[in-house]
Amino acid sequence: MLSTHRQCDGDGLGSQLALFHALKKIGKNVYIINVDETPKKYSFLEPQKYIQIYEKTPRLPKQIDLVLIFDTNDHRLLQPLYHELEQKSSNIAFIDHHPILKTGPQPTPLSWIEVSAASTGELTYQLIEELKIPWDPQMAKAVYTSIVFDTQLFRYIRKSPNSHLIAAKLITQNFEIDEVHRFLFSQQTPEKMSFLARALQKIEYTCDGRLGLIRIKSKDLIDHHLEVDDTSDLIDFIMSIDQLDAAIIFREDAPNEYKLSLRSKGSLDVLSVAEMVGGGGHVSASGAFLKGKYEDLKIKIVNEMTKLLKSA
Repeated sequence: MLSTHRQCDGDGLGSQLALFHALKKIGKNVYIINVDETPKKYSFLEPQKYIQIYEKTPRLPKQIDLVLIFDTNDHRLLQPLYHELEQKSSNIAFIDHHPILKTGPQPTPLSWIEVSAASTGELTYQLIEELKIPWDPQMAKAVYTSIVFDTQLFRYIRKSPNSHLIAAKLITQNFEIDEVHRFLFSQQTPEKMSFLARALQKIEYTCDGRLGLIRIKSKDLIDHHLEVDDTSDLIDFIMSIDQLDAAIIFREDAPNEYKLSLRSKGSLDVLSVAEMVGGGGHVSASGAFLKGKYEDLKIKIVNEMTKLLKSA
């Protein structure tokens, strides 16, 4: 069984679909169960054909030989699915490129964590190569999606040529590269552009203009007919502001429930702040799911980020 973190993104989704198709090729009984629905922008991978959604209560088999979880090593991001997986299988492995948390849950002994990789897609590529499974356009498109999504079209490659080298091999499979780029990066709607315009007008600057903050209310998404995933690139727009060294986004998912996103430039370690509130991620791109009153959460996170900026 294959899975990934809730509110899945292109890296975890592309990785699990690539391995799904590869294992099917060699006759394995394999299936995918994810915690929640797949965002619409990944429709070009046809996830509805291959992925079961746990929130829709699919029945898990009594026993699972092996569980592989992509693009996270924090089981909290798969609850309540993970609790049931522990009861069904004694072999659970995380395949991931995020740092192991200092204070949070630890990955299982079977896990493969490679923090030098720019994406989980790189690890999936290596795994399929080691299994000597012949590539086809469907598998190649899925891994390519993982790599270009998490590197943001090769902007963040961790000073390694691997992302480019793997991509060069994948594109020989003659899948529609333009389709991948279009769906991932060029599917903006008038509603989305209106949302971005309003959100960017509401940036709060603090710490001598080095820190930017935006709050997204659930009503903002409803008013613009948007999904949660439609907000995922907002922080990239904020970080393009030259004077900023770091940014904070609070996205309201329910009353007094927020998805926190933190981003920084250079080597500024926002992961330390995310871990402090039960989250995780990368050194310069981290997040957490928080509960509480917005003003209280805002004061706490801004204070911690200000300390971080002043000490840097």
